[in-house]
Amino acid sequence: MKYKKNALIISISILFLFSLGFIYGAELSHKKSKTISANNSSVESQKYMNKRESNVQNISLKDQNNFNPYRSDGRKVVYLTFDDGPSANNTPQILKILKKYNVKATFFLIGKNAERNKSLVKEEAAGGNIIGNHTYSHDMRYIYSNPKIFISDVKRCDGILKSILGNNYNLKLIRFPGGSFGQKLQPFREEAKKNGYQYVDWNDLTGDAEHNGVPVEHLINKVKRYSNHDHLVVLMHDAPTKVTTVQALPQVIEYFKSQGYSFETLK
Repeated sequence: MKYKKNALIISISILFLFSLGFIYGAELSHKKSKTISANNSSVESQKYMNKRESNVQNISLKDQNNFNPYRSDGRKVVYLTFDDGPSANNTPQILKILKKYNVKATFFLIGKNAERNKSLVKEEAAGGNIIGNHTYSHDMRYIYSNPKIFISDVKRCDGILKSILGNNYNLKLIRFPGGSFGQKLQPFREEAKKNGYQYVDWNDLTGDAEHNGVPVEHLINKVKRYSNHDHLVVLMHDAPTKVTTVQALPQVIEYFKSQGYSFETLK
């Protein structure tokens, strides 16, 4: 009788442990599935943004809230812009190159990157460069889920930049991650306008958003391909992976100088 009782207890214990294992395994599988789904979503979002940032758009003068880089004095002007920084490896090198050539640029900073690299933000501003807002999170699925969420993320970035630069940061100029163009972003452009922001896209680029490690020759050829205007806003990136952008920058500057362009900042 005692043996049967013990056998029953053991059987029940085994069944209980098996059930726990099954439940844990199912939960683990669910979490893994959610992680894979989130990762896939993030990859698709990045691909979408890379595609948008690999194309040139005309900067519309019909949109009065879109920053107007055009001039009426007949000069050829180029505005070098860098998105997604600052980064500890690439931004310092870019600043050295700009200083060497006595060129100023406009940096559109991601707020969370600025938090991690406060000294670089200060160095950019101290060098006479312009600091713009590229949202705090740079998470396209999040910021473009709702215009109110978008502007909240922009203002969060503003707060970070203001806390680092103080009165040296007062420019309400933003660049939409992936650009502001397209009918779907009309409500987001309206929200930016309502909150007193201007935004600027680009009409020339190096194509460094296409993927990481784009060959320098490709970057130079692409920037030349679209440099058929007297007023150019050039899109580049100083994110940690954009090493070849740094390598190409001297040639980019020298090319525009050879074509008679002067360099200015967006302000």
